[in-house]
Amino acid sequence: MKVKLIKYTPEPEKMVAVAARLCYSPIGGEQLLEDLETEEAHKLVRFVVKSGHLSTTEHITFTFAIEGVSRALTHQLVRHRLASYNQQSQRYVKFTGNYEYITPPAVKNNPAVCVKYDKFVKNIHNFYGELIEAGIEPEDARYILPSASETKIIVTMNGRELLHFFTVRCCNRAQWEIRELATIMLKLVRKVCPVVFEKAGPNCLRGPCPEGKFSCGNPPDESDFNE
Repeated sequence: MKVKLIKYTPEPEKMVAVAARLCYSPIGGEQLLEDLETEEAHKLVRFVVKSGHLSTTEHITFTFAIEGVSRALTHQLVRHRLASYNQQSQRYVKFTGNYEYITPPAVKNNPAVCVKYDKFVKNIHNFYGELIEAGIEPEDARYILPSASETKIIVTMNGRELLHFFTVRCCNRAQWEIRELATIMLKLVRKVCPVVFEKAGPNCLRGPCPEGKFSCGNPPDESDFNE
């Protein structure tokens, strides 16, 4: 899995603070930004995030380039509505000589099963190649490709959606691959926007687990989300 933060709002925490101050200020946003000191911005950001006034975090965005993940992951990822996505197309890209796939750890850790898994996926890919050679268009040949197929995707989320994303996807009960992705993304945004995301992560880091009887009983450590 390869994840890069390729674009984000400059001085994101000042932008959040300006949005918060504007609600109660007689002057405009441009002047507020010019007059705002970093320490003051951080103090205000901590207050609005703790208070749950998260509309202010919608004014900052973060764009990630993601590779080496499965279609099974991206099927989950696009359920997060307040985000923008552009994904490598299986309709226009032919996967004859450049096909990669993801193997779950549970399969890798079972050698006998892993051999069968690899063989099965390779057989599918071989037949995909036969379909292409027979003149079947990629948009139809792709129907047989598995959810394990590797894909690439560009994702943009605002701060509020990321906070929600980290709450549900950094949880130990999240599926392993999207949890790994969420953990990497959280580490990346904490480098450039540490105050907004300093308390980000699963609910159990901030209080009781909301999963009730479905709780994993083994909450992650805060250090799991720091470099």
